[in-house]
Amino acid sequence: MFIARVTGSVVSTQKVGSMTGHKLLVVEPYRLEGEKRNSLVTTGRTFIAVDTLGAGENDFVLITQGSSARLTPETKELPIDAVIIGIIDTVHIDKHSVYARNES
Repeated sequence: MFIARVTGSVVSTQKVGSMTGHKLLVVEPYRLEGEKRNSLVTTGRTFIAVDTLGAGENDFVLITQGSSARLTPETKELPIDAVIIGIIDTVHIDKHSVYARNES
């Protein structure tokens, strides 16, 4: 699992039938800032994840990728590589808050 921020959405009117009705979001992975370790910073990558929870733009989310993305009841029959499995409320590192949803 890793942390990502939702940066947008994808609309695809033509796709395989099993994907109909599934929300696709553009997500950007984040990592802990290396030197001070007091903030999350982007990795500079983006990819598409299926949203099963109702995440919105700028939400920080938990992502799982690869075959693990197909292990939820909602995604077990989908041809996907990434899924949002949680919407993050807080992140604490070394007893310090580096992210709080209600403060963003």
